[in-house]
Amino acid sequence: DYARYLQSHENLWLHLFAVPLFLSGNAGLVASVTMGSWLSGIGAVSAMAVSIALQGRGHKAETVAPAPFTGPADAVARIFCEQWVTFPRFVLSGGWWRARRTAT
Repeated sequence: DYARYLQSHENLWLHLFAVPLFLSGNAGLVASVTMGSWLSGIGAVSAMAVSIALQGRGHKAETVAPAPFTGPADAVARIFCEQWVTFPRFVLSGGWWRARRTAT
């Protein structure tokens, strides 16, 4: 069902770039906190913010919009689940390639 939210070529490619950016920012944040490097932490949070902004812009261009967030906890849970589980599974299962072939 995830493919219905990613139907445009632009958004598919954007996600292919933005999701790894979020994941690396997320991992970088954990590493920076562990090492006590606040400057690295700021860079990591910035990478995550840019990724979310790019994906939000991509979703706005889609014909089928994702369900609105019901609150802050829902937003955080859904964002992290999409980045760490849903989109990687979509790519690894071949869903991204299938969606790309039929994208508008």
